[in-house]
Amino acid sequence: MQPPITMTDRFNAIADRFTRALGSLQALVGSVLLVVIWALTGPVFNFSDTWQLFINTTTTVITFWMVFVIQNSANREAKATQLKLDELIRAVADARNEFIALDRAPEEILVEREKELDDVSPIIDTGSAQDAQGNAPRNPGGPTSGQQPG
Repeated sequence: MQPPITMTDRFNAIADRFTRALGSLQALVGSVLLVVIWALTGPVFNFSDTWQLFINTTTTVITFWMVFVIQNSANREAKATQLKLDELIRAVADARNEFIALDRAPEEILVEREKELDDVSPIIDTGSAQDAQGNAPRNPGGPTSGQQPG
């Protein structure tokens, strides 16, 4: 059963959509057009203080809001990426497909997965050449599936 959708989940979804949309080429072109239109209206408004104040206020407010929206998305993506990596390190062969979309999961799911991985994480022993199951570390550049170089 899915947990109920909270206000935070709604904000996260909207923040992710805004981040993707405002990071697009269309958004850049739109912002350039807005500034060009504003500049072209300068003579109409005699380059008044109000004309200048409009663009200054508009860009300041939008930038202020976007800091929070982008930071929210960045924080969630970083946390989800870390959890995905933790899952792969724990057991590559047993990696779970539900971790693929973890960056779009509700906050409660992220917290559950984080706690789950914390519960199964072995205490780090830097002097050991074995993992928690007593296996020697894998050599990513070496033979796989028990094959010997030959």
